[in-house]
Amino acid sequence: MNKFKKNQLVVYAIVLMLIVAGYLSYIDNNKSIEISSNSQNNTNIGDATLVSNNETNEKQENVVKDEEQQNTNPEENNQEQNQETSNTHVNNEDDYFTNSKLEREKMYSQMLETYQKILENTTISEEQKAVASKEITNINNTRNAIMICENLMQIKGFDEAVILANGENINVVVKAKELGTEDIAQLQNIITREMSTDIENIHIMKK
Repeated sequence: MNKFKKNQLVVYAIVLMLIVAGYLSYIDNNKSIEISSNSQNNTNIGDATLVSNNETNEKQENVVKDEEQQNTNPEENNQEQNQETSNTHVNNEDDYFTNSKLEREKMYSQMLETYQKILENTTISEEQKAVASKEITNINNTRNAIMICENLMQIKGFDEAVILANGENINVVVKAKELGTEDIAQLQNIITREMSTDIENIHIMKK
């Protein structure tokens, strides 16, 4: 009987040891899984931080390169800006002469159209038609004289010039930095001869 009890105690002891061993093994496995998970998360976080830092460094390098390019040769940058400003100024001057001539021709065309309608109107008196016909002749003569003057001015070295006639007053605008006494005399000579006017009616300006 005592021997049976001793054998039973031995069995209980062995079972208890197996249970304790299994429990300890379970705890160790859980810890290993947790440690592995944390290590993987830390690795991912490290990678993410590394990528973010690399992107930031690349952006900073690009900004620095842009600033260096802008700061390189400031004199060349200033020269380019001055050249652009100068070209814009020249284009504006050329536009002035071109637009002035277009507006002048538009005005003459409208006047000629108006007088032509008077000539074609059967209700207008012959006297009024005669006045209209005379005005048409005067406009055409003025247009031809202006064209000749501007061509002669170009031959004399005034590349850009426009003549605007208003009755007896004749305004002349030429493209020039300076106008000397000799230049003015040449312009006056051309205009008085081709447009049959007096010197006091001529007003010369430079642009």
